Amino acid sequence: MTTTAPPTTSVDTHCPYCALQCGMSLRGGDVQPRQFPTNAGGLCQKGWTSGALLNSPARLTTPLVRVDGELVPSSWDDALGLIARRLTRLRETSGADSVAVFGGGGLTNEKSYLLGKFARVALGTSQIDYNGRFCMSSAAAAGTRAFGLDRGMPFPVTDLAEADAVLLIGANPAETMPPFVQHLRGGELIVVDPRRTPTAELAGLHLAPAPGTDLALALGILHAVVADGHLDQSYVDSRTSGFEDMWRVVARWWPERAERVTGVSATDQRRVAARLAAARNAYILTARGTEQHARGADMVTAWINLALALGLPGRKGSGFGCITGQGNGQGGREHGQKADQLPGYRKIDDPAARDHVAGVWGVPADSLPGPGRSAYELLDALGTESGPQALMVFGSNLVVSAPRAAHVADRLASLDLLVVADLVLSETAALADVVLPVTQWAEEDGTMTNLEGRVLLRKRAVTPPAGVRTDLDVIAGLAKLLGQPDGRFPTDAETVFTELREASRGGLADYSGVSYERLRAGEALYWPVPDVGHPGTPRMFLDRFAHADGLARFVAVDHSGPAERTDDEFPLQATTGRVLQHYQSGAQTRLVDELTRAVPEVFVEVHPDTAARAGLVEGEWALVKSRRGETRARVRAVASMRPDVVFLPFHFPGAQRANLITNPALDPISRMPEFKVCAVSLSRDEEDPA
Repeated sequence: MTTTAPPTTSVDTHCPYCALQCGMSLRGGDVQPRQFPTNAGGLCQKGWTSGALLNSPARLTTPLVRVDGELVPSSWDDALGLIARRLTRLRETSGADSVAVFGGGGLTNEKSYLLGKFARVALGTSQIDYNGRFCMSSAAAAGTRAFGLDRGMPFPVTDLAEADAVLLIGANPAETMPPFVQHLRGGELIVVDPRRTPTAELAGLHLAPAPGTDLALALGILHAVVADGHLDQSYVDSRTSGFEDMWRVVARWWPERAERVTGVSATDQRRVAARLAAARNAYILTARGTEQHARGADMVTAWINLALALGLPGRKGSGFGCITGQGNGQGGREHGQKADQLPGYRKIDDPAARDHVAGVWGVPADSLPGPGRSAYELLDALGTESGPQALMVFGSNLVVSAPRAAHVADRLASLDLLVVADLVLSETAALADVVLPVTQWAEEDGTMTNLEGRVLLRKRAVTPPAGVRTDLDVIAGLAKLLGQPDGRFPTDAETVFTELREASRGGLADYSGVSYERLRAGEALYWPVPDVGHPGTPRMFLDRFAHADGLARFVAVDHSGPAERTDDEFPLQATTGRVLQHYQSGAQTRLVDELTRAVPEVFVEVHPDTAARAGLVEGEWALVKSRRGETRARVRAVASMRPDVVFLPFHFPGAQRANLITNPALDPISRMPEFKVCAVSLSRDEEDPA
C-alpha cells in the first residue's frame, strides 16, 4: 500500500528533524517549504529530502520476532501477546522494576505523555528515561536552578534579529539547523567553539577554547564585566540574588588566569565583555557543546551568571536561552518520560504533584513509583542482578547514540527481552527480540513543542503503509494485555492531548489552555497557557522569575576541567558533533541517497601537523582510541583545528561509531554524560575498515 496521499492534497505540517520545526507543506511525498516564523520559507538539505523516507524500501511493515537467532515476520497479535506474557512473568518473579522503558526526544507530546503513564501505571516501574537526558538535561538543570523553570528559549526566535550582539556557545546552527542562521544577521555574532565551524566563519569574533574549559572562559569574561565597569548594578539589585557568593569565586578568575586554562586571550575576553555591555539588545545562547560535559549544568550556570550580570534575562529585546536540539526536545522533557518527572514538569517525588496526576489517571497516588535511574545509569544496569531484565525502546537508537556504545550494546544483549518500536531496522532494532513497525511523522497527528516553547500541531499528511501502527496504538494494546481497563490508554492523539492538558494543569509547563482547535486555527501558543482564554507566553520572566520571591539566582560555580585528562598514551582531546546532512544516530538520514552520497562515512578532523605526527595524510583511515574503545575514521586535515583536538561526527554505525570512545562520566546534577571531550590517541588504521 502506498504511503502517498492524493496528489491534489497539500497538508501544512512541520519538518521531522530538529527543534526549529520548520514549516513545510506535503503533497503526497513532495516537500515544499512554507512561510513560518522559525524558517521564513527556508529548509535545510535534510528538510528538503525528508519525504524520501515516506516510500523508502527500508520501512518496516510487519512485526518481527526473534526465532532461533533470526528475526522473522509475525502477526501483531502474536508479537504483542509474546511481549505481554514475558513482561508479566518478569514482573511476577522479579518485581516491577525488572522492566524498563526508554523514550526519545523526537516523540510527540502525546507519545511522551502516554509512555510515561504506561511505565508508571501499566508496568508500575520507576525505570524510565529517554535520550533527551543526553541532549538538554544540563541546560534544563541550570535553567531551573537560576530561573525557577526551564524553557530552553524563553522568547521567540525572531527576537534575535533585533539584537546588536549575540554570544553563541557550543552551537553550530549553520550545519545543525541552517534556517536558524537568518535570525543572527542583525548584529555582531560572537561564537565560542573549539572548532572553526561554518557558524564560526560567520562570526565577527571566534573564541576557540580547549574542550572542557568553557566554564573557566565564562568566569574570565564575567570577571571582566565586573572589573571593567560593565555590571548592571540596578538589575542585579532588583531582579537577582546570590551575587556576592558568586563573585567570591569569579574574583579569582581574572582574564589572564582564564587565558592560561582556555587558550583564549585575555584581550578577547575583555572584548566580549565590552561588546555585550555596549549592545542595546544582546543575547547569550548555549547548546550541546557547552552542555554535554560532566560539569555541564555548572557550565551553563556560568553563562547564565554572565547574562544576569549584564541584565539580559527577562528584558524584552535581550535574554538568555538554550538551543534545543531534538525535534521535541522541549516537550519531550515536560510530560513524564524522564526518570524523575510527571506531566507538567512536575517532580515525581512531590506529594501534591503525585496526587494531581494520579487523580487524572484514576489510580491511587501511592501506586505511582518514585524516581528511577537516569538514562546512562539505566542502560549500564541492564541485565545485571539489580537492574532491569527487559527494556522497551521507543524513538531511540542506543547502539549508536549512547556513550561507551560497545558496553551499552553488551548490556542490551544480556537482557531477557528487548523490544524496539521503530520505522526502520535501526542498529538497536537489529538486536531486539521483538521489533514493532510504527508510523512516522507525516503519517500521524500529534503535537511538538519547538525550541521557543511554542506548541505546534503536526498533521497527518499521508496514509501509512499497511501493517504499521502508531506508538499510541502499541502502548494501548500492550496496556490492555497487561490488564488495564478499556479507555485508560487512548489511541487517538487529540484525546491523549486533552488528557495531557489536565495532567499539566497548574504545573510549570501548563498546557491546559492549549487545544487542537486553537492550534488548527493557527494560534501561536507558547507555554504556559493556563486556560483557554489565555494568549500564551511568548516572552517569559518580563515581570518576575519563577522562584517564589520572583528573583533569578546567581549560583557560585568553579572550573574543574574535563573528567578525563590527557597523558602520554592519550595526548589528544576528541569532541563530537553533527554534520549538515545527517541527524542524530543517522538511522533515517543514512537511508536517504542524496544525504548519504554527500557524507557516506565517518571522518576525523585533525590539524595537518597533528596528522603528520601520527603518520597520516588526507583521506587515509585512522584509528582513534580512548580508554574505552576505538573507532575508525577517514582523515580530514583542517588547518583551523586546534593541534590538540580532533573532531568526529556521531551519525555512523558499526566500527565507525564515535560513541565507542566517548566518556560516560556523569554530571552530578543533570546526569548528562561527558560526550564533548575525552582523551584519545591517533594512529594509522592498518586494517580495511570495510
